[in-house]
Amino acid sequence: MRRRRRCPGCDKRFTTYERAELTLPAVVKKNGTRVEFDRSKLRSSMTLALRKRPVSAESIEAAISRIEEALISSGAREAPSDRIGELVMRELRRLDKVGYVRFASVYRNFEHLDEFAEIIQEVRPDSVNAR
Repeated sequence: MRRRRRCPGCDKRFTTYERAELTLPAVVKKNGTRVEFDRSKLRSSMTLALRKRPVSAESIEAAISRIEEALISSGAREAPSDRIGELVMRELRRLDKVGYVRFASVYRNFEHLDEFAEIIQEVRPDSVNAR
């Protein structure tokens, strides 16, 4: 927001700029430690999952912004890392199914082929699921 003001001491006019200071919640990791939310970590993990996929950098940035908005709108001071992981998976599923499966395989720590089959079945179009 831009404001024009007047100095009460010298009566000169000047402009000030104000912007909302939005704070993201701290991330609570699985081991209980707390770290500051880091947008670059989120970007790098999503970019890795979407490597060599037809997804634009703008789409990735928009997804990251939606994740941040969801965290801010929750009003919580802390967010568990698994909550952030679920938000990332939701966004990746919207962007690219292959990227979603890549991220889910690491995030959920798949150890068996059946777990991959389940996640692939989950993202298949309805026409393929009906067979």
